[in-house]
Amino acid sequence: MHDLLTALLLGIIEGITEFLPISSTGHLLIAEHWLGARSELFNIVIQAGAILAVTLLYRQRLWQLASGLHRPENRDYALKLAVAFVITAVLGLIVKKLGFELDDAVQPIAWALIIGAIWMLAAEQVAEKKAPNTNISWTAAIGVGLAQVVAGIFPGTSRSAATIFVAMLAGTSDRGAATEFAFLVGIPTMFAASGYSLLKQLHGGVSEDWSALAVAFVAATITAFVAVKWLLGYIQTHRFTAFAIYRIVLGVSLLLFL
Repeated sequence: MHDLLTALLLGIIEGITEFLPISSTGHLLIAEHWLGARSELFNIVIQAGAILAVTLLYRQRLWQLASGLHRPENRDYALKLAVAFVITAVLGLIVKKLGFELDDAVQPIAWALIIGAIWMLAAEQVAEKKAPNTNISWTAAIGVGLAQVVAGIFPGTSRSAATIFVAMLAGTSDRGAATEFAFLVGIPTMFAASGYSLLKQLHGGVSEDWSALAVAFVAATITAFVAVKWLLGYIQTHRFTAFAIYRIVLGVSLLLFL
């Protein structure tokens, strides 16, 4: 029973933090310091639950793009999504081959949270001074692809924060448009990464508590669906300042008390 409760809690943490700009990897690594480390397979599966949730939320937009490729604007948008994904996939594989591993020490995560918060505040200030723009430029698409690689190397950075604010700095000053592109790129990227890691884990043979895994997967899916739906409404009338403040408070707390 204790293991099921732990799995439930980790699934909820993953679901809430995966797409909010506060770093899911950082939060899970911190949680595991108290709750105990889980297998890589466990972390892969609960991340897949969060990806499934955001895919369901964007199902109409995805269908609109897939069924409307005869329209130039849809082809252009889909091509930019594809380029951002390819950049992430190719560079991500290179990083893997070079042997870069996530540092699960608390101090680097804390600093990444703080530095990322400062970056968020600065980026939003710059974007606020620009005229409203929902267009995704090629610079933004390439930048989002690169940002995903950086976020994958440094836990605490937050993939969603890095990609959203790169898009905003690259000219997509509309928060909703930048967030949508970042999340849509994240769907194939994270499914591919999860699938690759899952096959690698299963090929090597694993011993897992499948009941706990199922509980965590369902918890991550439900909470991610609620969290992203709330976020998409929130950013229509609010800036990302509250998330930046949260990151600073959490980062400083980790440096002081851990």
